[in-house]
Amino acid sequence: MSENTVNKDYLAKRQLKKGSAGWLLLTGLGISYVISGDFAGWNFGIAEAGWGGFAIAACLMAVMYFALVLSLAEMSSAIPAAGGGYSFARQVMGPTGGYLTGLAILIEYVLAPAAIVIFIGSAVEELIGINGPWVYAAFYTAFIAMHLVGAGEALKVMMVITGLAIFAIIATAVALLADFDASLLFDIAVTDAAGASTFMPMGWYGIWAALPFAMWLFLAVEGVPLAAEEAKNPEKDVPKGIVAAMLFLLVTAVLVVVLVAGTGGAAAMGASAVPLVDALNATGNNNLAIIVNVLGLAGLVASFFSIIYGYSRLVFALSRGGYLPKFLSLTSDRKAPTWALIVPGVLGFVASLSGEGDLMLAMAVVGATISYALMAFSHILLRIKEPNMPRPYKTPGGIVTSSTALILSLVALTGVYAFDPRAFGFTIVLYALGACYFFFYSKHHLVAKTAEEEFALLAVAELDLLQDDEEKMEAQVKA
Repeated sequence: MSENTVNKDYLAKRQLKKGSAGWLLLTGLGISYVISGDFAGWNFGIAEAGWGGFAIAACLMAVMYFALVLSLAEMSSAIPAAGGGYSFARQVMGPTGGYLTGLAILIEYVLAPAAIVIFIGSAVEELIGINGPWVYAAFYTAFIAMHLVGAGEALKVMMVITGLAIFAIIATAVALLADFDASLLFDIAVTDAAGASTFMPMGWYGIWAALPFAMWLFLAVEGVPLAAEEAKNPEKDVPKGIVAAMLFLLVTAVLVVVLVAGTGGAAAMGASAVPLVDALNATGNNNLAIIVNVLGLAGLVASFFSIIYGYSRLVFALSRGGYLPKFLSLTSDRKAPTWALIVPGVLGFVASLSGEGDLMLAMAVVGATISYALMAFSHILLRIKEPNMPRPYKTPGGIVTSSTALILSLVALTGVYAFDPRAFGFTIVLYALGACYFFFYSKHHLVAKTAEEEFALLAVAELDLLQDDEEKMEAQVKA
């Protein structure tokens, strides 16, 4: 059997559905990755830093994410591959840099759904009194099954769910606006911490510890490029989709951080499990609070649903390149990456059995910040090493923008240690074990030695597949 036949057969079993998503669906994907963070999680940062301290942390993380998104927009237009950050890093840092970036993203994308499904369980318990492993298993099973139907269908379902969550946030903001009282933002007692004041009662250390919670307002928006191979026009659609999603998320972040604390009170919201609902109840909007409580579940589901999509495309790309076991990139007749959906889902479900959503969330943030630093560094190296690479979209500010993302991501990484050293340590151990798998095994079983070689092999094999399809159609017409 010739090498070309082997390549063609290999790719034939590893095909995603092309043209499933335009820029609007990709924008919805980016929003849905994050939208659950607007409903809960971010507010615990107020308890760590006070409202003013958290506002500073949120601004820093907004700058970091916006700089990162602009950097990713350029790289996704130049390298439109399903691996997202892994593909960008591999292009410029080789197999080792690519894998270590992909591994960090994978930790984030496997553990974030585990955290979210625990929060979903709490929401289901409040609504119908049921919680626990059976609830977690039911949600994992149902939404993985939906993704197995096909990318286009799954993304359309995701858009509907995300739309309900967006409605809940906007309705909440409109209802709270009339009752806003700026004095409620500063109702937390000032401590004796260094730099403490009425504006930031926990001082400078509080801002540091609040960074992981501020990230929850934007966490996972970087996953939009993972859909590149299923986009209609990836060079244009992915940059447009990820930037539009980030701009929208900036607006929702301002709405919830300012209005929720400015009506429900910073002290109360810093301890609330459902801050939007509690703020509405505090202002007498009880009927809307019931609706938002239900739609808050839609927000959790939207993020859970979309991050499952994200991890499956990342695992697909890593597996197709030989970094992970190759069976994980096998796709079904509907072009869905079957095992890349199922296996990480099982691992996430096992992690969710801990019941420690906060721990899972903090560990996901560690993986995220490591990947952000590596992706920002990839942008810097690509600008230096490959200045003539075709770039349909160019990052405003260039290296200055990606350097800003790099520095702030490293600061955010230390913030997890300030908040929860245990989560930091667990994630570093997990990351080290994943790295050992690469250095001792998969490094010697890669499909290609370089990114260019892999892309070239895939391009040739894909052309052969198209020609085969045309020949089959011609044969059917003649018959």
